[in-house]
Formats: sequence, C-alpha cells, structure tokens
Amino acid sequence: MSSSTVSPASAPGRNPAQRTYSRWASLVVLCAGTLMTILDGNIVTVAMPAIQRDLGFSAAGLAWVVNAYLIPFGGLLLLAGRLGDLVGRKRMFTAGLAVFTAASVLCGVATGQEVLVVARALQGVGGAMTAAVVLGMLVALFPEPREQARAIAVFSAVGAAGGALGTFLGGALTQALNWHWIFLINLPIGVVALVAAVRVLAPDRGTGLGEGADYPGAALITGALMLTVYVIVGAGERDTGGTLALAAVALALFAAFTLRQARAARPLLRLRLFRSRVLTGANAVQILMIAGMYGFQYIGVLYLQRVLGYGELLTGTAFLPAPIAIGVLMLGLSARTIARFGPYRVLLAGLVLVTAGTALLSRLPVGGSYLVDFLPAMMLISVGFAAALPALTGLAMSDARPEDAGLASGLFNTTQVVGGSLGLAVLTTLAASRTDTLLADGTDLLPATADGYRLAFTVATAIMTTALALAAVALRRPRH
Repeated sequence: MSSSTVSPASAPGRNPAQRTYSRWASLVVLCAGTLMTILDGNIVTVAMPAIQRDLGFSAAGLAWVVNAYLIPFGGLLLLAGRLGDLVGRKRMFTAGLAVFTAASVLCGVATGQEVLVVARALQGVGGAMTAAVVLGMLVALFPEPREQARAIAVFSAVGAAGGALGTFLGGALTQALNWHWIFLINLPIGVVALVAAVRVLAPDRGTGLGEGADYPGAALITGALMLTVYVIVGAGERDTGGTLALAAVALALFAAFTLRQARAARPLLRLRLFRSRVLTGANAVQILMIAGMYGFQYIGVLYLQRVLGYGELLTGTAFLPAPIAIGVLMLGLSARTIARFGPYRVLLAGLVLVTAGTALLSRLPVGGSYLVDFLPAMMLISVGFAAALPALTGLAMSDARPEDAGLASGLFNTTQVVGGSLGLAVLTTLAASRTDTLLADGTDLLPATADGYRLAFTVATAIMTTALALAAVALRRPRH
C-alpha cells in the first residue's frame, strides 16, 4: 500500500473488531458524500419546468442549469484525483464537501438566472473534488479482494440507487414545497457528512505537490475536458461548423497534453495506466453504458410528463421502484454473485438486461400504460445496471497501482460524466429533431413527441449493444 494513504485497517493499537468498524464507518461516510453529489445530478431533472417558470429561462438557457454543473465537474475530475494523491485524499474529499454544500445553499436562495448558473458551476467544482478520490480511498480501505467486492457493491448501490432516488425526491420536494428545496436539502446532509468525514476518515499525508504537480499539464487536460463536455452538451445549440471547430480545438488540447505527459519528469497522468487493456476497456465501456442509462432517465422523465401527462410527484413516484431494486440487488446479491461467477460474466449479463430494457422502451406507444409498457422495461434496466456497475467498477480499479488509485478513480468518474453528457446531448437532440420534423409534416403533438422518444430509445439500444460487444472483447481475461 502506498505511503500516501494510511488506512484505519492498518492503524496500530487497534484490535481487529475496531479496525473493521473503522473501515466500514469510513465507507458509510464516503457513501454519504457521494450520495449528495449523485442526488444533485438527477434531482434537478424533474424540477426543470418549475425553475423555468420561476426564473424565466428560455429553452436554450434552461439547459445551462445542467450544463453549468457538468462542465466543471467533468473537467476537473482528473486533476482533482491526481491532486488527491499528492495533498491527501481526505483533504480533497472534505474540501469538496465544504464547497459543494456552500454552493448548494447559494443555489437554494438564488432568485435570478445568473446566480443559479454560477452556483451550479461551483457545485460542479465541489462535486469533482469529492467524487474524484472516493474510489481510491475505498480501494485503500479494502485491499482484500472479497471485502473490496462487498465495499464496491455498497458504494455502487448508493450511486446507482441515488441517481434514481433523486428523480423521486426532485418531484416530491418541488410539488410539496418548491424547487429551492432540491438544493437546500443538501445543507443538513453536507454538514453531517463533513463532520463525520473529519472525525472518521483516517488522515493521509499524500506524496507532496513536488512529486507530481505538473501545472502546464493540468491546465491542458482541464481545458480539454471542459471544452469536450461543453461541445457535447451544447451541440444542439450550435451549427455543425462551430461544433466541429470546437471539437478540433479540444482534440488539439488532448494531443498537447499527451505529448506533455510523455516528456514530463513528473507527469500529471502516468500514461502507463493505459497499457492496461482492462482499465482502458472498462472506461470505454462505461462511456457507452452511462450514455444509454442517462438517456433512459432523462427521456423517461420526459415521456411520463409530456406524453402520459404525469405531474412532478407522480413522475418521481413512478421511478421509485428503480432505486429500491438497485439497492436490494447490489447490497444483497452483487458481491456474492461477482465472487462466484467473476466480474466479467456478471458485467455481460447485466449489459444484456439493460439492452433488452432499452429495446422495449423503443416501442413505447402514445397511449401507453405505465404498468404494461414502462415499468417492466425500467425493472430490466435496473436489475441489469445493479449487476453491471459494481462489476465494471471492480474491473476498472483492478489493475491500478496503489499510488495511482486516486488518478484511476478520477479517470473512471471522468468517463462517467463524459458518457452521461454524450448520452444526454445525442439522445435529446435526436428526439427533438425527429419531433420537429413530424410536426412540420402535420403530425399532432403527442404522436410526434412519442415518436421522437422512441427514436432516442432505439439509438440507446444501439449504444448498449455496442457496450456489450466491447465488454465481451476488451475485458475478457485469458485463462491460465
């Protein structure tokens, strides 16, 4: 284990029961901090119409309530992960909780568009600082494979179920109170999590900024990632020429960063990470898997509200079976299933189920029934995701050295954000374009809207099929 991380499990003067308690108490703290950022990523979705009405956002401007969070979050994850290795992961985690909680309060009291967008960007900064180091801390806390599988299952359950739970809470808080409370709810959670983190998490020294503070490299990769997310989430608002020009600039920044890392004495990103076929393949699979999953959540909400006519609370309630199923399966079966069959087989089985669920959604009718047309597909997706995510997380971290755990964690979270942004941009753009074309041809609003969503789910099915094929080829380990 690296000297940069002192695990409670290895602290002197504690008996085994105390060490076990400390590690699992630390896991609870890490999950609480993660839950807050995950909830916030989804809780906004259902409240978007209310925010638009209250603050007067245009349709294009409303997208920046989401984009302002995603751009700094995705852009800073890799840098925050590396800085966590250097200055100490506990310091980075607690500082991120403090920034995120303060920014949430600012969002909650916002009465104008500019304040809300700026506060959302600050949330993205705090979320990146927190999320970037969590997996590295978890791997250090639980080095033994079986316990690590259990810990990853718990952590993944919180993340996956938290995303779906955010949809329910967003609807409930918006309808019962108002949209401000979807942000203000983070204040008590953040304060408790921050106090617990300071008291429970073991201190770690880090290797020191002098061991890897590649500031030119940090500027290049942060700029490249932020611009990439900006290009993806704003693609529907620009012409093709502008999008291609910005994409070319982002590629140039990535190329300059790669060249810098190959020559730097203390690189920010050790390129040896990508020599691992499993680590590289797992991150590529995650981009595709999260793209399909994020599209399902967002397009699913729109279908229930705009086609079936559900309100905010009813929409959130309709999604509630998903986090329940994900939580039960991940906590009760995931670790044991992975231990018995291996992460590779469990991942493939999970991706098959998710693909089948999105395929069912591609047939959603205009006068659909929630119980017949939507719920069965959602449960297939939930069960598949509950199997796939912990297995994929374990594979992504399995080849990382202890001194690179924070960086590998930041990389895994970065590809998650890129995948979510990509799925949101591509699927919503395709759905809107299809609907506009049908409306121009004289089709009624509801059939045109439903057909746009069916196209989005068809493309999501193709994305998930590609993820399944890639996982089958890239993540298969040779038998010895």
